[in-house]
Amino acid sequence: MSSFFLAGPLIVFLIFVAPLWLILHYRSKKKTASGLSEDDFERLQTLSEKAEQMQKRVETLERILDTETPSWRRRYE
Repeated sequence: MSSFFLAGPLIVFLIFVAPLWLILHYRSKKKTASGLSEDDFERLQTLSEKAEQMQKRVETLERILDTETPSWRRRYE
C-alpha cells in the first residue's frame, strides 16, 4: 500500500511532467543560443545612438561649466 503512494506520483511525473519539462527546457536553450532577433537588434542600435547623443551633450555641458565655473569639478568629485 505504501509503495503505491510513492509509485503513483512517480509514474505521473515520468509520463507527464518530465517530457514537458525537457521540451520547454531545450526550447528556451534554442532561443537563447540563436542570438538577437531583428527587433532586438534594432532596439539595441537605437539605444546606442541615443547613448552617443547623450554623451555628446554631457561633454558640451562639461565644456560650458569649465568655462563659466572652472572649480565645479572639485565640488562634485
